[in-house]
Amino acid sequence: MKGLSTHVLDTSLGKPAQGVMVKLERNTPGAGWTLLADAVTDAGGRVAQLLPPNEHLHLGAYRLRFDVETYFADQQKSTFFPEVSIQFEIREDSAHYHVPLLLSPYGYSTYRGS
Repeated sequence: MKGLSTHVLDTSLGKPAQGVMVKLERNTPGAGWTLLADAVTDAGGRVAQLLPPNEHLHLGAYRLRFDVETYFADQQKSTFFPEVSIQFEIREDSAHYHVPLLLSPYGYSTYRGS
């Protein structure tokens, strides 16, 4: 399956982070960042397909922006990072890309998943 997906795991709780707003943007040379889609993580902490149905991944720079501050505020927790921004480069437009976020109030990590 071609496309782009993500999931967020709250490592401070050891469970999926439900209700995190995620924005997908593409960097167009000369025009800057353009919003392509936004979604909210489901009960499993996932967004299975971030691209709109008629949109395709093209070669180039993309960014996922996660609204971490609102997620933690809903749990009455503070966070050092109000937003997590992950920039990545699509170099093969025929592959599926999965970009997970491992999250806690005071740290995060990511990787290219499968």
